[in-house]
Amino acid sequence: MSKLLPLFPLQLVVFPRTQIPLHIFEERYKEMVGEAIENRSEFGIVLAQKDGIVNAGCTVFVDKILTRYPDGRLDIVTRGLRRFHIVDLNREKAYLQGEVEFFDDEEPGPAPVELQHEALKRYQDLLETNEIRAYAEPKLDDPQLSFQLAQCVLDLDFQSVMLRNRSEPDRLKQLSSFLAQYVPKVRQTTRMKHLAPMNGHGHKLAGT
Repeated sequence: MSKLLPLFPLQLVVFPRTQIPLHIFEERYKEMVGEAIENRSEFGIVLAQKDGIVNAGCTVFVDKILTRYPDGRLDIVTRGLRRFHIVDLNREKAYLQGEVEFFDDEEPGPAPVELQHEALKRYQDLLETNEIRAYAEPKLDDPQLSFQLAQCVLDLDFQSVMLRNRSEPDRLKQLSSFLAQYVPKVRQTTRMKHLAPMNGHGHKLAGT
């Protein structure tokens, strides 16, 4: 059965059981989040793109209110809950709503241990570049470990693909393969930043 769900388009992909801080400042989203807090209900975060929104997302619940400002703005911490795909859009309110259907993995996790270990190794390689901040220590008993690890990847298109994938083993394989190519690029970017004020040979440029 489909459900009418408030939608929050953002340059962001949210995964189940991961925490995301948000600053709410637009009037329509003050209204939407205010209703979610009052009713203890969820709303959906969907990836916003130049030509519209991605037709799949994840609901979030307001875990904590950090700050209420006099003008109604909010600093909150949300937690991802359920994945969904959009069947139809509804524009009756100031904020966007969608008729959605929820989905989960087709086979329950966890994935084989060797896939988890490979993905964790690649994830640690990424953290060791010091360019990425871990949101939290991965919970190894989570049957969807891939979502925790993918949260640190700064590639929204890849994260969106991961969100829609309904197989934990496939997600871990995708993640390991992606990070095997992604981490060297991050290392190269870090190295170039270090060399930027130099002449490429480890010596500062004249006048710097």
